[in-house]
Amino acid sequence: MKSFDDVGVQWHEHVAVVEIQRPPLNFFDVTLIEHIAETFEALEQDEQCRAIVLAAQGKAFCAGADFSSNGSDLFKPDAANNAITLYKAAARLYACKKPIVGAIHGAAIGGGLGLSLVPDFRVVCPEARFAANFVQLGIHPGFGISLVLPRLIGQQRANLMLLTGRRIKGEEAYEYGLADKLVPAEQVRDEAIALATEIAQCAPFAVESTRATLRQGLVDELKQRLDHEFAEQAWLAKTADHKEGMAAVTERRPGKFNRS
Repeated sequence: MKSFDDVGVQWHEHVAVVEIQRPPLNFFDVTLIEHIAETFEALEQDEQCRAIVLAAQGKAFCAGADFSSNGSDLFKPDAANNAITLYKAAARLYACKKPIVGAIHGAAIGGGLGLSLVPDFRVVCPEARFAANFVQLGIHPGFGISLVLPRLIGQQRANLMLLTGRRIKGEEAYEYGLADKLVPAEQVRDEAIALATEIAQCAPFAVESTRATLRQGLVDELKQRLDHEFAEQAWLAKTADHKEGMAAVTERRPGKFNRS
């Protein structure tokens, strides 16, 4: 298996823990998602692996793009190739045939929220935070969030998150159905491994077959939705409101939008 500086793999019998290693905030970009996708694809071919835990080092699970650096390049008008590459990698994550459990110990914001939706299950703690803050940035949600989030928590609750950009805490995420287990922060990873181990103890062909049936059509639908999300992001990235939204989030203030 190819090794990466920002993604590591640890084994717990038939469970592979894929760890994001960009502490403290594990910022989201094309390179990170491609590295996770390559790791998932290698594990998919590994007979030892029967389940995956997606976890992270540091304070956040994934705090989204780094607007103080080059993470915001994903939304720039001349960055179409970055976004296309990113969304191809997103589809690769969802195409993984192995069951996945997310260990979400901290913030999952923007693209980080999208990454947290890839697993079949999520174990969280009260300190976890989830937000689709795209409208606060003057941009359309991406990474398939507009498709997957409503499927997971229902249309109305997804509407609330997507149209306000509000953050929800771990307890509320559990109440929404965004999380499957709520535990103290120090237990998140262990509980995620325990759930993945429970899955891994079942017949692997039967697990993968059943999961494929439950997810039938998801990847094809996701690819279509990613195309739509990209098209919406492309024109919104050229607006003055998007420029203002980026500045407002960076400066930690409310945006002053003018519909322009």
